[in-house]
Amino acid sequence: MSPAPGAMALAGRTAMRWVRLRGPWPAPVLRCPLLGPPPGPAAGERLYSSRGKEKIDMAMYPVESIRNFSIIAHVDHGKSTLADRLLEITGTIAKTDRNKQVLDKLQVERERGITVKAQSASLFYSHEGVNYLLNLIDTPGHVDFSYEVSRSLSACQGVILVVDANEGIQAQTVANFYLAFEAQLAIIPVINKIDLKNADPERVEKQIEKLFDIPVDECVRISAKQGTNVEKVLQKVIEKIPPPHCNTADPLKALVFDSTFDHYRGVVANIALFGGDIEKGHKIVSAHTKKRYEVHEVGILTPNEQPTHKLYAGQVGYLIAGMKEVTEAQIGDTLFLYKQPVEPLPGFKSAKPMVFAGMYPVDQTEYNNLKSALERLMLNDSSVTVHRDSSLALGAGWRLGFLGLLHMEVFNQRLEQEYNMSVILTAPTVPYKAILSSAKLIKEYGKEEITIINPAQFPDKLSVSEYLEPTVLGTIVTPHEYIGKIITLCQDCRAIQKDMLYIDEHRVMLKYLFPLNEIVVDFYDALKSLSSGYASFDYEDAGYQAANLTKMDILLNGNPVEELAMIVHSDKAYAAGKFLCERLKDAIPRQLFEIAIQAAIGKKIIARETLKAYRKNVVAKCYGGDISRRMKLLKRQAEGKKLMRKIGNVEVPRDAFIRVLRRQTDK
Repeated sequence: MSPAPGAMALAGRTAMRWVRLRGPWPAPVLRCPLLGPPPGPAAGERLYSSRGKEKIDMAMYPVESIRNFSIIAHVDHGKSTLADRLLEITGTIAKTDRNKQVLDKLQVERERGITVKAQSASLFYSHEGVNYLLNLIDTPGHVDFSYEVSRSLSACQGVILVVDANEGIQAQTVANFYLAFEAQLAIIPVINKIDLKNADPERVEKQIEKLFDIPVDECVRISAKQGTNVEKVLQKVIEKIPPPHCNTADPLKALVFDSTFDHYRGVVANIALFGGDIEKGHKIVSAHTKKRYEVHEVGILTPNEQPTHKLYAGQVGYLIAGMKEVTEAQIGDTLFLYKQPVEPLPGFKSAKPMVFAGMYPVDQTEYNNLKSALERLMLNDSSVTVHRDSSLALGAGWRLGFLGLLHMEVFNQRLEQEYNMSVILTAPTVPYKAILSSAKLIKEYGKEEITIINPAQFPDKLSVSEYLEPTVLGTIVTPHEYIGKIITLCQDCRAIQKDMLYIDEHRVMLKYLFPLNEIVVDFYDALKSLSSGYASFDYEDAGYQAANLTKMDILLNGNPVEELAMIVHSDKAYAAGKFLCERLKDAIPRQLFEIAIQAAIGKKIIARETLKAYRKNVVAKCYGGDISRRMKLLKRQAEGKKLMRKIGNVEVPRDAFIRVLRRQTDK
């Protein structure tokens, strides 16, 4: 069969074009000799964000001219705005009106207007004829992210403590001050927002002197938004904060204080050098995994990646060494040169989760994708703990531990935005403990004290000598006119007052010992509502205390539903049981038979709701006659419903479980 004439013509044209392309005639190149080679990457070169940039020689900055510092403050006191102005003054970023939250790179940070991740940037500043390298770390202000703050402080020698001239000292200001004070860092107090109409910097200076014992003349008054007096902050940083205590002649010792995952280059680790130097081609070893790597790239963050030839002792930067697995870059790890082992740095104490919640994929086919997304996100947020879990209603999933409720919400939002993962998050619970008295259980668990993070593991009262619940020491700073309402709220939450101090004539600092279970869901919202938004709240772990705890079961027609069991304090059991029964009544679809929804502690029923059955109108045809006829029909229907209830099974649909177990935001 001969080919079609159209196909032959097309083949002829293609052959002619190929001959023309391969021909010996050189293509004319119009190039001006003054302009050099044409722009664009070299052959085989990949367009990474850090490629094609001129490398900086970091040897120009000896240890004596390096200052490492963090900015710490309460939420919304102007940390990120001050960081923007410092970046502009040092010429790190161009001065434009769009410079807002430059270091807040995550979408969730820009949407909520809060800092979630500590971000670092290197600034170059000349003071009195000397060139200085200033490594700045902008930190979060919310109590849930205090772990980020403590990690950032490990790479610093000093801090800028920012206080709002209008609001004054708040709860998180006190907590962050003591974090820096315990780390023995130099503290520079800065009073921000002096341009506001109601600003009262004199009052704030007196508060700082009274609470922190810092003289008034050491405070710097600034307006970060307008840039007023910000240059003076940089001069104070150079004068007050000491250079790092390290030596370039020592062997390499680098602390990994943060890390992110890049799909093309693997793990990008943020490091602080405490000795020696590091450059491309060096063979390094991780003290944690004992694995060996070759350094591909080192550099500084300005705040974007800027490659350098070398990094020296005292400097802060990033490192890419071909780590492909997310588990290889442990935060707090020490890196050293191959065959030059060093004593590992103390690293960080592991974060202690305060709130636990179950996380399940909406569709079980997405399980492996969600697992991969969780691993990558946990590399960037090492304070989350994970345990495998499964539920009859929701399938396979995990029980995650978070530092607080906002931390849980932000983690969930980042999963959705960065990895496009939709998940079911169950209501938050806290970890309880039980001291066992039964020899059989002690032998089974291998220890006398066990931690309970899932109500299904709650041991029976007969085999336990006492139950323990977690407590926190809460600090509330509030205007004095709201004291009465706040004390009542704290007492309702079973809190014990520990201290009460007047910061000045208008503001009071209260200290209470709270059971963590009482404040974990809606205490913060209630506090803000009572105080018209003026009160601030911060808490720290205060160990465990004995409590009268009990396990509350939910029964549907007498059958317990394991997924809905919960651990409650005996005083709050009735209210919690009634609330859960009401929610279940709304969530479970009606059946052809009556459903009794009960909350029970052991054998005792403490709350009940009844879901009425669908009924056919059997007396519709009775339009007169004797009443006994109506009663006979109704009695027969009731007997049928009773029999159906005995043999009928209550199938709780998956979406009803999700509605009940999911965190209730509209209480």
